[in-house]
Order: sequence, then C-alpha cells, then structure tokens
Amino acid sequence: MIVLELDSVGKSFGGRRILTSASLRAEAGRVTALLGRNGAGKSTLLAIAAGVIRADYGRIIFRDRVWERPTLAALACGGLFFLPTRELLISTMLVGAQLDLVTRTFGTTPDGALLDQLRVRDLRGRRPLTLSGGERRRADLAAAVCRTPVCLLADEPLRDLAPLDAECCAGVLRSLARAGCAVVVTGHEVEPLLQVADRVVWCTEGTTYDLGTPASAVGHWAFRRGYLADA
Repeated sequence: MIVLELDSVGKSFGGRRILTSASLRAEAGRVTALLGRNGAGKSTLLAIAAGVIRADYGRIIFRDRVWERPTLAALACGGLFFLPTRELLISTMLVGAQLDLVTRTFGTTPDGALLDQLRVRDLRGRRPLTLSGGERRRADLAAAVCRTPVCLLADEPLRDLAPLDAECCAGVLRSLARAGCAVVVTGHEVEPLLQVADRVVWCTEGTTYDLGTPASAVGHWAFRRGYLADA
C-alpha cells in the first residue's frame, strides 16, 4: 500500500533549478533508499514530502489525500515523522522528558524492544548537548519510535556514525518497516543502505528513477557509472 506519493515535483531556489520532475513513493512495510550525489536534490525532495518547504509544482498525496498546501504539523498529525539531518531534540531538555512528551502528545504506545535496541534507557536522564553524535542520533530515532509513525522520512540518519551505532540505527529502520511503517531514507553510506532497503530510487539531474530492488539497482549500468563509481 502506498502511504506517501510525490509526482512530478519541481523546486527552484534563487533561480537555480534543483528539482525538475521528481517522483517518490513510500510503501507500507518497505524501506526505500533515496540515493544520489551531493546537491542532487534528495534533501529538498524529502523536505517537500514532509511539508517543511513547498514545491513550485507537482502533486503530493499522503494517506489517499491530495495535499495542496502540506505543512509539517498537519502531516505529523496524520502519522508522518520527519528526521532531519540536524539534531531533532532540544539540546537543554532531558531526553526522557522529550520522549515522554512525544508519547503523550500523540497518545502512542512505543515498541519497548525497539527502544531497548536503540539503548536509550541510559540516555533518558541526560540532555542532548551532553551526548555523542551516535547517542544523539539514537535518541532522535527513539523519538520516531515513540511516535509509531505510519511514514518515516529519515534524511541521512547514518551520517558520521560509528559502525555499531550505524548498524543499530539501520536495524531499527528495518524493524519499523517490518511493523508496517513506510520508510524513506537518504545517505551516502551505500552498502548499509542497500542492505536495509527494499527499493532504490536514484535522484540525479533534477529527476528520479525507480531502480527497483537493491540488486537491480547495482546492476543498472547508468546508476553504476553515474553514482556508484564515485560513492
């Protein structure tokens, strides 16, 4: 089932065209890896999908509704969770208090096994500004788990993480999909993202190409030459 769909989206900044005709689908129970070079428009496409910025044109459908003016708050109420590249949690507020606030706000019952997998119990009494990069990213992802989203958009969640933290976060993304969440993830960590993904979408030259399974993507000659050769 398609939870989120962007069709023929375009976006310019200051006269520079970033996206010309980009499309993206997020399917329940699947992880979609959105891959491409720096500056290709991956983060822009995800921000449009999350209602953070508005597309110049194109169609956005979330949970069978066409959204003319989507906003982050409205989509969040519908079950979408956006994990940006910047830190998500407030630096000076205890991690546990913030996670509890998410569950109270949305009336959710998070999966305790996933929170244990993220090893956040020991982080609850600390403030994000005291955490390492890996601890912060695990805490950010724990906020997504507490929301129990129907769709998770994660922009470079594995960036600059130590191998153990990257493996942990990738495993949680996979577990969320198994629980029925539609997950879209970007990044340049090619091998771990291909391992966790069900489908690969290539963002290049302002548009996107659905390459199918990771095996099909790796076998796609243009993707190999245009992205994997330099990744």
